[in-house]
Amino acid sequence: MKLRAFGSGKNDTGMSSPGPDVGPDSAAAAGPDPSTDARRPAGKGKPTPKRRDQERARGLRSGPVTAPMTRKEAKERRKTTEAAMTKDERKAARAQERAAREERRQLMMEGDDRYVLSRDRGEVRRFARDWIDTHRRLINWFMPLALFVIVFQLVPGPLQELSQLAFMAMIVVIVVDGLLLGRTVNRAVRDRFPGTEDAGFGMGWYAVMRATQPRMLRTPRPRVRPGDAI
Repeated sequence: MKLRAFGSGKNDTGMSSPGPDVGPDSAAAAGPDPSTDARRPAGKGKPTPKRRDQERARGLRSGPVTAPMTRKEAKERRKTTEAAMTKDERKAARAQERAAREERRQLMMEGDDRYVLSRDRGEVRRFARDWIDTHRRLINWFMPLALFVIVFQLVPGPLQELSQLAFMAMIVVIVVDGLLLGRTVNRAVRDRFPGTEDAGFGMGWYAVMRATQPRMLRTPRPRVRPGDAI
């Protein structure tokens, strides 16, 4: 009598169902490997840009796109996209990019929170900027006076010594006025926004840095004139 191990099937001794034919004849019938086919044309040496990237570059598609992580990646992506475009399409795409960049700059200068720096975002910082732009302080003359002092420093003679004394006096005045400005702006911010946490040294420093810049160089540009009510 023939004994079987527990759990073995009836066909364990070679009576199992026939499997798929994997012999050399079936391998030949499957055809040659596409990767080794000599008739297949060779690659062009660079990746083909995706259709959505080409359409987006030509202005035919809009929507979310994964932003490049590094400047090198952005450069490579731009090269890959422009390689599939004609000369006129590249020219039009660059003109569109310049227009978009100029539009973003204008919106940043107007104080749009979507485009300004993180230090300028929020209603509290907007109020602080308006408060600074409506008040005249001694600290507003820091850059013009510093420029004159630097020029006088280059002139040998008594003007050089006087400019050094004037520079030291100017530094003292600017420091004192900057401290008073920081305290005043913080008080105005807390009065307008009682529950705000955007106050203290950071707000005072922000006010001093803006006040030392000439009005024409301030970013975002002033929305109010000196003496206006806010």
